[in-house]
Amino acid sequence: MKIINEQLLDTTTTRAKQSPRLRMNYNFHEQPDDPINRLLNAMEPGTYIRPHRHLNPDKEEIFLLLRGKAVVFLFDNDGKITEQQLLDPKTGTYGAEIKAGVWHCFPVLEPGTVIYEIKTGPFAPLSPENMASWSPAPKNEEAVKKYLEQLKTAIKGL
Repeated sequence: MKIINEQLLDTTTTRAKQSPRLRMNYNFHEQPDDPINRLLNAMEPGTYIRPHRHLNPDKEEIFLLLRGKAVVFLFDNDGKITEQQLLDPKTGTYGAEIKAGVWHCFPVLEPGTVIYEIKTGPFAPLSPENMASWSPAPKNEEAVKKYLEQLKTAIKGL
């Protein structure tokens, strides 16, 4: 049996805080080619998950927020926000399911945020066609900082 408890969340969060990317995975699936990938993703404010989609191969994603606060943004093909949902267990909003091929990103709003993520395997690195060309590349730190600030100002319901 694999247990998700406070100690595991704390350990994974500590590793995220030490990571240059400000996030860290803890995989429950044993091999990248397992038919279902299941993982904790501990993330800190300032981490950048570039807007992306899962098309070719088509994959739906499910996020369940275990602690912290984040927002899920959905976009059209031009980068316009089409939908957003604040995830905060304190207000009773725990997760989201993203359909395959839908542009999305996941800005983190509180330290110690951890999600449980589920998607079909096998693991496949995102190809360039699945990265939103209208968003900054992760290496462009100044543009990323500005983009994250723009997303923060777009958040409704805070």
